[in-house]
Amino acid sequence: MFTGIITDIGTIRSIEQRGDMRVVIGCSFEPGDIAMGASIACSGVCLTVVDKGTDDRGHWFAVDVSGETVSRTAQGQWSEARRLNLERALKVGDELGGHIVTGHIDGVGEVVGVEPQGDSWKVSIRVPSDLAAHVAGKGSIAVDGVSLTVNTVEDGPDGTVLTLNIIPHTAEMTTLAGIEPGRAVNLEIDILSRYLARFDQVKNAA
Repeated sequence: MFTGIITDIGTIRSIEQRGDMRVVIGCSFEPGDIAMGASIACSGVCLTVVDKGTDDRGHWFAVDVSGETVSRTAQGQWSEARRLNLERALKVGDELGGHIVTGHIDGVGEVVGVEPQGDSWKVSIRVPSDLAAHVAGKGSIAVDGVSLTVNTVEDGPDGTVLTLNIIPHTAEMTTLAGIEPGRAVNLEIDILSRYLARFDQVKNAA
């Protein structure tokens, strides 16, 4: 369980194909503070730590990424030198500063517009059609693991587009700085919407 509040930006140092993909990620997390088998959200994807250490390049941890995960996440995310938003799993008693995030990607969106608004940036993202009913104005959404508030949602002939604001602090602390049209992003809808959708599905089938 996560909150969508990013605590570090990691960089993919190496990738090895061994059935699943073994990915080594450089970070600032102290290896001694990370338990083997711990969960870390990597740009919104919950992954399990399978190795860790420190070398002359700094701290690192390793995760195994399945083909299923690769197929369901943003294109180009799993490549060397890619920067990733990192968040350690929520502990009991931690401040819930964002919203409840599970680390399970619901779909991949496409950035279709970026425009400055004061010191912030208004970002427009086209969402997959099967997620359109699960986003709402002033609701929560995780974009590449970052907890954000949806400003508006517009349904049109080219699909559903949501808008949100990236404030300077968020840009500085995440990989969303310099985001440009055409970029693919991982999306996770609000967990409450998942349960409401399932409730309606069962209710209508009865």
